[in-house]
Amino acid sequence: MSDCPCGSGKALAECCQPIINGDVKAERAESLIRARYTAHTLGAIEFIMTTHHPSTRTDIDESATARWASESQWLGLEILNVDGGEADDNTARIEFMARYRDGARRRHTHHERGVFEKYHGQWYFRDAEVPDVNQFRREAPKQGRNEPCACGSGKKYKKCCAAA
Repeated sequence: MSDCPCGSGKALAECCQPIINGDVKAERAESLIRARYTAHTLGAIEFIMTTHHPSTRTDIDESATARWASESQWLGLEILNVDGGEADDNTARIEFMARYRDGARRRHTHHERGVFEKYHGQWYFRDAEVPDVNQFRREAPKQGRNEPCACGSGKKYKKCCAAA
């Protein structure tokens, strides 16, 4: 019995595998995104394709998706925000980060807000949005290395506090 790759802490056989196998439907949109991530780790491309919304399914390059899934070492899924997606909802937006290594062993983070829609009683992944990212803003001006040190020593910053 192994842990499910989606990070739920449950066994694969009790979590995403029944959804991927088609034994049960995803009751919530979050269950579907977890199963889709797990399908990437298992190379279950048919599940990824069939859970993409029928109206946009033809936009997906199946061979590129299969190549990305097989050439990546999947490191984890983190659900950041869930808006909607319960059993009685018809839409959802789920912000998540999927971490992986590519074939060259470089680490990557796939960060997106997935848009989900219920169609004929079943959840589907419809589209992706770029999430809002809070950019770091410095409150004080940056201390230049050749400027006088802010401590008042009279030395250049690089020879004073930056060297400490």
